[in-house]
Amino acid sequence: MSGTITALTVTTGDQPCACLQGSWILAQYAQLVRTVAPPAVPVVCLDASGLTELDTAGAALLVKLLGADALCRMLPDATGLSAERRALLLAVASAMAGQEALPPTVSRWSDGLARLGERMLSGWQQLIMLLGFMGLTLSTLVVTIARPRRWRLTALVAQMHQCGLNAVPIVALLTFLVGAVVAFLGATVLANFGATIYTVDLVAYSFLREFGVLLTAILLAGRTASAFTAQLGSMKVNEELDALRTQGLDPIELLVLPRLLALVLTLPLLTFIAMLSGMVGGAMVSLLSLDISLAQYLAIVQQVPVRHFLVGMGKAPLFALLIALIGCLEGFKVGGSAQSVGEHTTSSVVQSIFVVILLDAIAALFLMEMDW
Repeated sequence: MSGTITALTVTTGDQPCACLQGSWILAQYAQLVRTVAPPAVPVVCLDASGLTELDTAGAALLVKLLGADALCRMLPDATGLSAERRALLLAVASAMAGQEALPPTVSRWSDGLARLGERMLSGWQQLIMLLGFMGLTLSTLVVTIARPRRWRLTALVAQMHQCGLNAVPIVALLTFLVGAVVAFLGATVLANFGATIYTVDLVAYSFLREFGVLLTAILLAGRTASAFTAQLGSMKVNEELDALRTQGLDPIELLVLPRLLALVLTLPLLTFIAMLSGMVGGAMVSLLSLDISLAQYLAIVQQVPVRHFLVGMGKAPLFALLIALIGCLEGFKVGGSAQSVGEHTTSSVVQSIFVVILLDAIAALFLMEMDW
């Protein structure tokens, strides 16, 4: 047999010893796997006097048979091993030390509580980081406003074009379709009560207060926040941010402020477009399916109080501020790999949408209690 390992008792020390014989190389690996079995009892010493050949494959098989920790303990006193083979076995055993199969763990309710606590702590740390980044950005904005020569008007206009003008088609189309769907659903329910005419109020109120700003913010959270994170993350991976700091330039002033101001200026405009598009969708359904004329539709819309429009528009700058800050913050947190860019881009989208919906729900409850 080309390679064997046996457990036997050495007469000199009366200790179980593993004796190696033959060739322990890749060419004999299949035969070794079939014929060699682990020792029946734990061994405490190693005798390699009969070993003729050894390579990494044989060393890895030996580690699996004896165990990495046990082999590391036996190597210093092993007999018949050259310095090269001893170093090879030690290197392979050290590399495989953490690969032993772990006993299956029993999932307990305490483990679930521990994971929940870790996630809550992570969320709290993320909130503190976001508030700190918001303070740093706003303080930089205050300093920059007082110095007109440091304004980045070209970058601001370019970001407004990218964040605002390029987003008009998708915002208008989506809100138009949602407006039509809301009108269909409202008419289906209200027809049972003979109140189909109130479908106009349903569409107007929902888009002026909630749907217009909420759908626009969610779209920009997925479209713009991800773009901010990817742009700043790629710059960090390419060490462009370090180059800016080396030249004495502030990345917050140069990169964050134009994006922040562009989103704060364009999101209210997109929200207004979304409100109009949603009500146009509702008007189309009312005209074609509900026998409500366009003049009648407009007359009902004109009776809606202006405060509902102001409530919806008032949320837009706050949502824009948070979306821009989260997108830029995640971009600055990117590590040195493309995988990190993807992970933080996904994180920025998820966080932005979550924060937008959470704040919208809180604002809706507050305004309802205040009877606004």
